[in-house]
Amino acid sequence: MTEHDEHRRPGRWRSGAESKQRVLQVARELFDRNGYSGTTVRAIATAAGVDPAMVFYFFGTKQGLFSAVIDLSEDVPPAIESLFDGDLDSLGERVVRTLVENLDKSDRTPLVMLTRSAPTDPKSEALLREFIDREITDRVAALLGTPDAALRAGMVNVQILGLAVARYIVRVEPIASASVDELVASFGPLVQHCLTG
Repeated sequence: MTEHDEHRRPGRWRSGAESKQRVLQVARELFDRNGYSGTTVRAIATAAGVDPAMVFYFFGTKQGLFSAVIDLSEDVPPAIESLFDGDLDSLGERVVRTLVENLDKSDRTPLVMLTRSAPTDPKSEALLREFIDREITDRVAALLGTPDAALRAGMVNVQILGLAVARYIVRVEPIASASVDELVASFGPLVQHCLTG
């Protein structure tokens, strides 16, 4: 690398960092205005004055961009995708393991964020709910493909929200101090029963 290149690199980095911030700001505005489903990466890129490829470069997916907008851990989108890697008979265990492993290692628990912001920011609550519905609940229901699939997916939500509240917000023992494997062994079959029982 030449001395000239070294001098140019910081300017290019600042330009990239500025573009990333501009994308985040535009995405916030469009998600607030149009909701999660009604906002496309192309629309965000156009409004931010960047190529859609740059949005994907910075955030990976629309899920990743949304996670950044509402300050979810960057591990959330790949964790969601991992739920759908495997057969239906082990989905209950995967749901519990994925939830607990990711919330255990995150310092930004989405549920905590949601309960703190809900009274003052109903738009954030609605956006997060829409994101969960579209990226998890609707996909689980489609995977089940049964007449009661929406109800079953809703029952799964009740199970995992209850587990998350007990472990991370109220800190009910022995749930709060149980290992991941213990929770998977106890709650995995319950979630699986909601899905296929």
